[in-house]
Formats: sequence, C-alpha cells, structure tokens
Amino acid sequence: MAAEIKTRSQQRQPILFSRIDDDTIDVVRGAVFTPNEDGLITVSEDKSIRVWLKRETGQYWPSVCHFVASPCSSMFYSPESKRLFVGQDNGNIDEFEVSEDYNRVDHRRTYLAHQKEATGCVFAHSTHVMVSCGKDRYIVWHLTQNGQRLGGYQTPYNPVCIEYDVQSHYVFAGLANGEITVLKINKNDSELVTSLKGHSGSITCLCWDPDKQILYSGSSDKVIILWDIGSKKGTAIELQGHESKVTSLQYSARTQQLISTSNEGSMVVWNMDIKRNVTPVWLESNQCTKCKQPFFWNFKQMWSDKTLGLRQHHCRKCGIAVCASCSTKRTTIPLYGFEFEVRVCEECYKSISDEDRAPTASFYELKHNVTFSCADWKRGWLVTCGSDRSIKLWDLKHVVTK
Repeated sequence: MAAEIKTRSQQRQPILFSRIDDDTIDVVRGAVFTPNEDGLITVSEDKSIRVWLKRETGQYWPSVCHFVASPCSSMFYSPESKRLFVGQDNGNIDEFEVSEDYNRVDHRRTYLAHQKEATGCVFAHSTHVMVSCGKDRYIVWHLTQNGQRLGGYQTPYNPVCIEYDVQSHYVFAGLANGEITVLKINKNDSELVTSLKGHSGSITCLCWDPDKQILYSGSSDKVIILWDIGSKKGTAIELQGHESKVTSLQYSARTQQLISTSNEGSMVVWNMDIKRNVTPVWLESNQCTKCKQPFFWNFKQMWSDKTLGLRQHHCRKCGIAVCASCSTKRTTIPLYGFEFEVRVCEECYKSISDEDRAPTASFYELKHNVTFSCADWKRGWLVTCGSDRSIKLWDLKHVVTK
C-alpha cells in the first residue's frame, strides 16, 4: 500500500509571541525553556548565564544574571535534577543547581574537562554521567556524584556536537570533517563502534530519538541525514530542504515531526510518519549510461571516437551516471528527500507521478539568522537565537499539532 502523504497548509504560520532584544547580551550559544514556569535559561558569549521569567507586563526580564570565567560555548539543562551544565571557551564545564523558583543558580562544581573550547555536553540523570566534547579532539565523561573523570577518547577531528543514549551507553559525536563517531562507553573503558560517513561538510547538530533509535544529523553541506541505528541495516536517508548550513534539529516523538533551522533563517517541518526511500548511491562510469558518450577523463574513448569528453552528472532517483543532454529534466522527489527540484534522467522523470511530487515538508521564514533553537513540545513552543543577538519565542501549535 502506498504511503499516505500528509501535507500542511502554508496558511498556518509560527506565531511570534515574544522577543528579547537586550543590547547588553552578546550572541546566545544555548537556550532552554524552564519547565512548569513561563521562562527560559540562556548562556551567552558575554560569559553570562541568565534566567528570564515572564513578568506581569508580558515581557521577559532576567531573575538571574550570573557570570562565569570564560565565554559560554555550550549548555545542557536537566529538568529532573535542575542541573545546568555550561561549557566554556577555556574548556571548563561548570555545573549549577537551579532553584525551584528560578531566582538563583548555585555553583556546584567545575570540571576541567578540556584543554580548548567545550563544544558540547550532555547529562544522564539516571546514571549521573556527564559526557562532553571539545576542540582538543577529546570526548570525556565524568561521574557527577564526585566529579571524577571516568574516561576519555581522542577523535581524529574536532567534535562539534554530541548526543548520548543512556540505555545502550552509545555516544554520538559529530566531527568537523563530516563524520560521526559512534562510541560505546562503560565506566573507564570505551569502544569505537563505527564511524558514520555521509556528509561532505562539518556536522553542525545532532538529534537522537531513543524510542526508534534514530539519529538525525545536520551539516554545513545543507543536508540532513536520518541514520537508522536500531535496525542495524545501515539505512541512511537524506533530507534536502535548506539553502545554507543546518543549525539545529528538534524531533517530536508524539507528532513524528522533525524541525530543522538553518543559517539563512528558514525553518522546515518534516513529516517523518511516512515511508521514505533511501537516497541512491551514485554510480561511477567512464561514459554516459544512456548515450555512451565518454566523460572528459576517458581519454582512450575520446581518442578512438574523435570526440570531446562530457561532464559527468547523476540522476537523483536512480543514481546512474549521465551527461547533461540525457538529464535535462528537473523535478522534486520528496520521498527521496528532495524538496527542491533536482536533476533526473529522462526515464525517471516519466516514472515520477504528481502524487510522488507532493511535498512532505512545510517551509517557514523566521526572519533572522538562526544559530540555535530548542523546543518545548508539551507547550508547542520554540525558542530561536540568532547572530543578530535576538531571542525569539514562537508558538508552533498550528504548525506541529496533528
């Protein structure tokens, strides 16, 4: 049975219900909504940790403004334990406890985790393990009960972002060369499970779905890849809907939707409850599969046929190598992840129906260059931080509610 493609009306737009513009704040590197309270916690390059609470005027004002020793580079907040972990440019990670009324943050411990900028950190409340990565090319993990460093693993390139699965003890670290290191940690030991290769640019963000055991990765190559870790079949599906680097990924298990943002300010809501096809492998050839004309490096055939070589292209649906004359058609192929028009061969173009071209994602313009975002799925809210130093709060209920 063919998958039902559910599309969303472009009339339904995210609603901007509040905005924080404060000249005293530098670029915000992390933000999270406070649970059970109308507020949020932010960390910034100006070394500040701020807790913003909504006042009777409807505006958000800081109830806490605490400064650390170095510019903030990353953060993680655990609502179960009210623990806040703040990574800094000097490589340290400071642990704080946030008070019940969100009017105070108390410093608990400083982890001398890295020799250079701490690019990411995650905390597992059930195991009391904090895992971090930094520009010193190390992944390290600490026991938060006593601050003891349990172990470390050196990566071949700088890790940029990190995710941790508590059940399997798998650590996913996105590297600057476009690879994803999958590491299994166990107290003082670690084991390299695999290295996922699919991006051509630096990994910029990761998102882990522990229920379906799917990892989503975004990159500076503008592509999102769905890695089906749980199936153990090596399935990887590409999603292409951005025109600049992907800056954040948020997944809602309840609505089965993925939200992605990019550097140019766009937001895409992807329907993940449909059967998508694996992006085909590009086949290599010395000549066009259709017309048999040689490609420009095939000197032997060019000399034999007394002809000039052609440039190689690929059909995005079947993956065959073709010349420009044999792939003049352009079309969207949403079930293959292509929401924009891409090159296809003549036969594939004829085989794609209007139903196959139906979009599986909705596109929105947030009107600022998004560098970070975080969702509160219970309330249907999204906070976005931009390079313009503004913080925007969005109501997404009309966008993500099924």
